Amino acid sequence: MKVHHLNCGTMRPAVTPSLVCHVLAVETTEGLLLVDSGFGLRDAAEPAHRIGAARHLIRPVLDPEESAVRQLQRLDLDPDDVRDIVLTHYDADHSGGTADFPRARVHLTATESEAAQHPRTWNERSRYLPAQREHGPRLVEHDPATGDGWRGFAAATEIVPGVVLIAMPGHTRGHAAVAVDTGDGWILHAGDAFYHRAQIDGVTRGNRALATLEAAIAHDRRLVRANHARLAELWAAADPALTIVNAHDPELLRAAAAHPRRLGPR
Repeated sequence: MKVHHLNCGTMRPAVTPSLVCHVLAVETTEGLLLVDSGFGLRDAAEPAHRIGAARHLIRPVLDPEESAVRQLQRLDLDPDDVRDIVLTHYDADHSGGTADFPRARVHLTATESEAAQHPRTWNERSRYLPAQREHGPRLVEHDPATGDGWRGFAAATEIVPGVVLIAMPGHTRGHAAVAVDTGDGWILHAGDAFYHRAQIDGVTRGNRALATLEAAIAHDRRLVRANHARLAELWAAADPALTIVNAHDPELLRAAAAHPRRLGPR
């Protein structure tokens, strides 16, 4: 499978480095598949309605040219060929672009679907706005605990050939990572399981404000720390057939786009 690494939403919070919305566009034999969707055209047109007060914190640029639908067109790929979108979670910067692909199946964990549609806490009510689903997305719920596992993760299930959904709660109630088999190795998109490579590579200097932001909006900080530890183990193993990326680190996006098999410890 051919994979394109796209930035579908530059964000410039006041006290952190500039962030991206790292989306995978995967060319499969059955059509196109996206891992996350970033911000979409409707978000750029109606930010208050679709993103809410969070837009003042994350300060998204909301350039329509960064939307997945426009970037696919520039790659000479037909947006109508997007059959599946796999979400790490339902935050607006990951799901907003789903509205541009109304015929696509939107895959997510059953727990995340429940959280988005029936929020329990102030945190969930503020992050999951009904406007994000007013286009009537075709949600397909999965329970990773019923799967066969993946690389030591017990709660993982293959949802379409070569694409594995891995339960990784913490950032949200039903957060997941997504592993994609490219044919010559795997890409593990960890979503918001970590915000910056410094949290897993043991070398890079981190950003305190970014870490504070991550902790402030986490559903379960203990699980977030556990995810950091498990992903740090994978990073340290330096498997040449595994590329680890996340949603918001611009350096991981840049490196993956340039050299998809060269990420990890040097």
